[in-house]
Amino acid sequence: MKLSVIILNYNVRYFLEQAVRSVQQAITSLDAEIIVIDNNSADDSCQMMKEKFPTIRLIENNENVGFSKANNQAVAQAQGEYVCILNPDTAVPHTIFSNCLHYSSENPDLGILGVQLMDGTGNFLPESKRNVPTPWASIVKLLGFRKNKNGYYANDIAETDTGEVAVLPGAFMFLKRSVYEEVGGFDEDYFMYGEDIDFSYKVLQAGYKNHYMGTDGILHYKGESPQNDSTYLDRFYGAMHIFYRKHFASNFLSDAGVHLGLSLSKLIRKLTGKRSRNKAIPPSEAVIITDNFNLLKNLSEKLEIPAKSASKAILNDKDFKNTLFVFDEEYMSYNQIFMVMKRLKKRGNHFRIRPSGCNFMLGSDKSDEKGIVVVF
Repeated sequence: MKLSVIILNYNVRYFLEQAVRSVQQAITSLDAEIIVIDNNSADDSCQMMKEKFPTIRLIENNENVGFSKANNQAVAQAQGEYVCILNPDTAVPHTIFSNCLHYSSENPDLGILGVQLMDGTGNFLPESKRNVPTPWASIVKLLGFRKNKNGYYANDIAETDTGEVAVLPGAFMFLKRSVYEEVGGFDEDYFMYGEDIDFSYKVLQAGYKNHYMGTDGILHYKGESPQNDSTYLDRFYGAMHIFYRKHFASNFLSDAGVHLGLSLSKLIRKLTGKRSRNKAIPPSEAVIITDNFNLLKNLSEKLEIPAKSASKAILNDKDFKNTLFVFDEEYMSYNQIFMVMKRLKKRGNHFRIRPSGCNFMLGSDKSDEKGIVVVF
């Protein structure tokens, strides 16, 4: 078998269904399998998998064992030459895995391959490519600065370029299973946050090169994993301490400096709270991109603004602003949807996707807030 796609789920039933359906389309021509592992979700994720995808391997944990341990469990059962660690709050285009396999075949010293991540608003996610985080880079990141050179994010490589980077996100990690096993998989000392940094660094230390492939990308809603600022700060803070303790020479002064710096940045963020953001202007109209009359009727009844149907051609003929777009994925592929989202992202537009064969639509208007599910 060529590829095993591993999806770890926790309480995101509808996003999981979209992810699985998109992966199924992307592996149609490949000798591949999907493995879903669930960390004791309280929703009906597992029941949905059994009813809608009975042939897909489902691993059910009776407790939330965290990101690292669960993915290690799933990879231990994988049969593919390659594995792809994939978040459940994602959707992938049909070309993604064949393109990753082609890229991997041309780079024999490849460790982990990552791709461009786009959030639900059509914007690029900077965590798609990162540097090994120095203590100072982590402090600056916690304070909210993204554009600093040689900092937390690998800003020396453009969003659509390819090349070597140090750290890739756990939302999408493509690599040979033999490399995964050689470095011992994810370090289970990390429960959530930091495990992808640690894993990327271990792969580099083993002599491989991690690459970013910005010519291809996926949708990552991101905010659907529930969190608040305090929880995130505590977990990120703890993860960085584990990382520095394991991989960097330490002494009293350096340890004190890291502790003081991270504690200070954590305190500042907690005292100031979330930064003020410009409130999104609600859309004034909806355009449903479909050729399905019944779907149009069902969706229109769920929307609180005027809605009309349109073909794909209208997207090239009109300068849309402040519009809610609902894409029917049976009519328009993810590749096409993603291109439209990127092109129209800066005009106050909002986006929803109705996955093929589903009675719901999904979206996210901010990358750090809970995603939106509308069932019809």
